[in-house]
Amino acid sequence: MNKAELIEKISKETKMTKAQTERMLDCTLDVIKKSVKKGDEVKLVGFGTFTKAKRKARTGRNPQTGKAIKIPAAWHPKFRPGSEFKHMIR
Repeated sequence: MNKAELIEKISKETKMTKAQTERMLDCTLDVIKKSVKKGDEVKLVGFGTFTKAKRKARTGRNPQTGKAIKIPAAWHPKFRPGSEFKHMIR
């Protein structure tokens, strides 16, 4: 499912226009991204938790040459599904 399909399904469920639904979805995702960027956790009970995690510096390999390269430490987004979501998938 892509974003347009998601917007269409949500707009049918909520009886909102597609434009309203798209603005709501964009705003929701923007708030989640900004909060995680600041280092806050975003917990959606029953769905999951979005967090910011630190990836350690490590040594990797160039697949073409096999030469070792240093990969610097970096921040990355992390998502942990909630137990209700996990149970539904199983």
